[in-house]
Amino acid sequence: MRRINQVILDIIVFSLAVFGAYLIRFERLPEGQYLRQFLLLLPFLVLARVLLFYFFRVYSIVWKYVSIRDVLLIIESSLSISALLIIARIASPSKLAFMRVPFGVIAIEYIMVTMGASGIRMLRRLAYEMQKNKKNIHEGNDLKRVLLIGAGDAGNLAVRELKKRADLGMTVVGFVDDDAKKFNTVIQGLSVLGSSAQIPALAKRMSIDEAIITIANASSRDIRRIVDICKDAGIKVKIIPSIFEMLDDNIRISKIREINIDDLLGRSAVSFDSGRPEVVEKYRNKRIMVTGAGGSIGSELSRQLAAMWARELILLDKDENSIYEIESELRTTMPHCPTIPIITDIRNRPRLKCIIERFRPQIVFHAAAHKHVPLMECNISEAILNNIVGTRNVAELADAHGVEDFVYISTDKAINPTSIMGATKKIGEIIVQGIAAGSKTRFSCVRFGNVLGSRGSVVPLFRKQIAAGGPVTVTHSDIRRYFMSIAEAVQLIIQVGTLGNGGQIFVLDMGQPIKVEDLARDLIRISGYKESDIGIQYIGLRPGEKLYEEILVDEEKTKATEFQKIFIAPAGEVNSAKFLSVLENMIRAAEQCCDKEVVDCLNSIDIGYQGYTEWNHMH
Repeated sequence: MRRINQVILDIIVFSLAVFGAYLIRFERLPEGQYLRQFLLLLPFLVLARVLLFYFFRVYSIVWKYVSIRDVLLIIESSLSISALLIIARIASPSKLAFMRVPFGVIAIEYIMVTMGASGIRMLRRLAYEMQKNKKNIHEGNDLKRVLLIGAGDAGNLAVRELKKRADLGMTVVGFVDDDAKKFNTVIQGLSVLGSSAQIPALAKRMSIDEAIITIANASSRDIRRIVDICKDAGIKVKIIPSIFEMLDDNIRISKIREINIDDLLGRSAVSFDSGRPEVVEKYRNKRIMVTGAGGSIGSELSRQLAAMWARELILLDKDENSIYEIESELRTTMPHCPTIPIITDIRNRPRLKCIIERFRPQIVFHAAAHKHVPLMECNISEAILNNIVGTRNVAELADAHGVEDFVYISTDKAINPTSIMGATKKIGEIIVQGIAAGSKTRFSCVRFGNVLGSRGSVVPLFRKQIAAGGPVTVTHSDIRRYFMSIAEAVQLIIQVGTLGNGGQIFVLDMGQPIKVEDLARDLIRISGYKESDIGIQYIGLRPGEKLYEEILVDEEKTKATEFQKIFIAPAGEVNSAKFLSVLENMIRAAEQCCDKEVVDCLNSIDIGYQGYTEWNHMH
């Protein structure tokens, strides 16, 4: 019924357009041959335009949502008939004068058709918007009054969706923007009211309940400043997703969220280089294995690689629940990418060999490891067998079975290690470099610091402590750590996979180290509490912890790469014969659970280990 009504209205518009074109062109009703021409042309034009509108799917447009794109479709579909009339006008011989429609009639008729067909649809949308506004005014007491911070492209998209989503219970009162050129301009009927510094005054004058930061690439410094301004103004603040959360570059209201700790990190935005064609092509249509695929880094690696159209993802982990979760997620969200869930322990070399022989991965990301520093201090042998023996198994089998690329995920704790975990990752780097020296596989190691929100990291712990009413426990008032979001870290790891050759160690630019104490205060604040409500308790450094983490041994010898945030660390020197001999003794000691012998081996293996272990504490 809706389409029949549209066709009837269009027939009226088309008929009036033909009649009006002749009336305007001749300034009177057509007579003689032009009257005959008009009578012949009218049914032809009306029928032809209705058929073309159907062919161009104009009748599929929902009138109350009509947009500029829809108007362009109407203009395009109307143009072809007018073009045919012009051709007939030029090509028709003089004896067929009734076919020679005046150019003025053709032009006027075309303009009236496009304006009329577009206009009636726009009127329908206008009526719908007015009706909705009246309803909003009627229900105004229940609507949140929202101020958008940022009047750019993201703000424009956000206000458009907010207008569509009456169910969200929000009404936008205007924009603020720090670009003075935008002051007093109007975007979709809403004014740019001033700068962010004026938010407190605007909040008071306009009874604003909430603000949304609509700046797609807002820096952490700006976010902190705006959060503080909104806090002083007594209004809640939310934010649109960052560039790492918007893989399809579309801002959707469903993604507008609370400010989180990632937003407040002191890091500048990174360009989304993994979208570069050469990076995507590296992984497109490849069989890729991710060890530790159920972990924080491994699962995000799997998501991003699936989004790059890998041919097959082999998800390997010894934790069946985490593999079940990531495999189920990818099967739902990335059905184009086949996934193979594998439950096994990387220490089980025969099983690992069967898996690699069967599935023949072309690329391997080795993320499986025990990473919890204090736990590994009292589980020394387990750390050795998993992080060292397991890494050697995966790397050697990758070399033996012709894997093209192998990326070993290391840690900043491998530099001058003071912990068992850091020492095992340093030894893993040396093992990978040793295998790379005589291999056709392109091996590389990537070293970075802490990732926010990963399992066992400080942020989930702080959140639990805040939810329980506090206090938040910080080991030392001066302890500092490098932090990076999981999505950003994985993006850079994927880039490293395009660079590796000969076991090079790549380090990621982690920005400036952040005081963990400041991190705790930020989390308390964005959780809606004051520090006095929760409290911060200092408990002292835990076994194996450093006060300050390092990324490089010799920063001056670091080399840049084609990627802005990735650098090559200088190669370390190791006495290979001594290293291999001590390594074998250490592995035998670990297999026999002789932790003291393991520690003695670590102290003599020449990797700079100066550790305090729970074993030393207990004995």
